[in-house]
Amino acid sequence: MPARFGYIGAIAAFASAALIATSATAQKKYDPGASDGEIKIGNIMPYSGPASSYGVIGKTEAAFFKMTNEQGGINGRKINFISYDDAYSPPKAIEQARKLVESDEVLLIFQPLGTPSNSAIMKYMNAKKVPQLFVASGGTKFGDPKNFPWTMGFQPNYQSEGRIYAKYIRDKFPDSKIAVFWQNDDAGKDQFKGLKDGLGDKVGMIIADKSYEVSDPSIDSQIVALHDSGADIFFSWAAPKGSAQAIRKVGELGWKPKFFLANTATSVASVLKPAGLEFSKGIISTAYLKDPTDPTWDKDPAVQSWRAFMDKYYPDGDKANANNLYGYVQAEAMMQVLKQCGDNLTRENVMKQAANLKNFHSDLMLPGVMVNTSPDDYFPIEQMQLMRFNGDAWELFGDVITGEVGHEASR
Repeated sequence: MPARFGYIGAIAAFASAALIATSATAQKKYDPGASDGEIKIGNIMPYSGPASSYGVIGKTEAAFFKMTNEQGGINGRKINFISYDDAYSPPKAIEQARKLVESDEVLLIFQPLGTPSNSAIMKYMNAKKVPQLFVASGGTKFGDPKNFPWTMGFQPNYQSEGRIYAKYIRDKFPDSKIAVFWQNDDAGKDQFKGLKDGLGDKVGMIIADKSYEVSDPSIDSQIVALHDSGADIFFSWAAPKGSAQAIRKVGELGWKPKFFLANTATSVASVLKPAGLEFSKGIISTAYLKDPTDPTWDKDPAVQSWRAFMDKYYPDGDKANANNLYGYVQAEAMMQVLKQCGDNLTRENVMKQAANLKNFHSDLMLPGVMVNTSPDDYFPIEQMQLMRFNGDAWELFGDVITGEVGHEASR
């Protein structure tokens, strides 16, 4: 009799152990690109071509994930970061996206850069149901969960930025005349729309505008024409190279307008220094991250920690280039999403967690700037602060402002 009970007990114990093992296995869910030991993350950057100055972002992110792996990875898994060059060319971006998804079989594509490139791959990524996550563009179209649930931006959208400038101009310079220099693509059109929408019944303040192609070798004729318009406010909605050329030409003409510069072109290292610091003084832009060139943050623990990271993991990187700080913050947000995923590393859960960020804050963001998302809100950051260049560094002024473009893109 005791032996029989022992046999039954053994069967019960075995069944219980099998149930626990099955339960543990069931808790782990993987899609292509994820396993017990690895998470494959794809990336597309313009390491060459007219927007190559942005390529340092991908290098910073690679360095961040190297550091992460040395520290044990994310939930015990190492990051395999695969980054390709698209030369800021939409056809090349499509080619690289296909390669990452179909050949490399990545779990997701993180931080692909540029409005044109991301516009080109968006339908493909959504058809394949592969996350196109934290797009490196402020294009408002990348916050449209209803039509493109697998695509999400990160930084403040361009229309919000345009509206913030418009509010400032309406309040401070209501009788001014505005000239606008803009990039002839979705990014430039988005930024220009935000400015016009924000001006509202004052949109007539815009008396001239000229566009340019990002591949144009020179933009001098456009700047001369805008100078001749008689405007006393000048906007540059251009990529770093175009913005640097615009700043220099405005300075060489001896033109002294109130100068507004797109947030994506505020790097002291890659824009203002090449343009000439003497021509850059007084320019106004916006920020949502701490600026490594601003003496205000010299003793800030987060900035000091970032500088130590740069010294160790990306020693060739320029610590005066805000793009390197931007890349670090993006990678922090990606790490947060993957941490929230736990052992459920499916593409669907990646998007679910990305759409469930609650008051996430990197210490490299300005105080008061928070990341918040929901299934119907794909605009992670909607706050910015105005800043002015003093000839050496950017200085913040005013308060942190929330952009007025809410969830319009998804309606």
